[in-house]
Amino acid sequence: MEQVNPFARVAEAVSFAARAHRHQLRKDGHTPYAAHPFRVCLVVRHVFGIDDPVVLAAALLHDTIEDTTTDYDDLVGRFGAEVADCVAALSKDTRLPEAEREAAYLRQVLAGDWRVAVCKLADGYDNLSDFRVLTPAGQAKQLGKVSEYLDALRPAVPPEARPAFGVVEALVLSLRVPAGR
Repeated sequence: MEQVNPFARVAEAVSFAARAHRHQLRKDGHTPYAAHPFRVCLVVRHVFGIDDPVVLAAALLHDTIEDTTTDYDDLVGRFGAEVADCVAALSKDTRLPEAEREAAYLRQVLAGDWRVAVCKLADGYDNLSDFRVLTPAGQAKQLGKVSEYLDALRPAVPPEARPAFGVVEALVLSLRVPAGR
């Protein structure tokens, strides 16, 4: 996909994600779901310091295949194969039973390039942003999921994703410390 301004793809991804998720809400029942991919993109850019337009567009679109009627071909046509490949690697196959789905998903993420790892790390970082308002059970579940992804990535984290990995790992460790310490 050829564009004069590489960030035009990012701007289009913002609009596409907003439209694709327009009728969805976060688990709190109040927040438009589109806030999540927007925040994931902001984490990639402002927390991890990465301004690669492919990563930013993939961050914005990371849940579109999994959670909307968007398919891989839609993304290839609008954003190119690089972005679509990242989004596909970040998409769970909801047709599979949960245990099988999670195992297949981890394999996909690990098989992806550094951009997939960075988007997954930003997704985990954002999912932990609501940590303090979750129930204790919700906190444990969220920490467990992000820790599982960190453990899976740790042995082979791509060099380009190491700084992001460190940020998310530090966040997880800080959340494991009991309140008041």
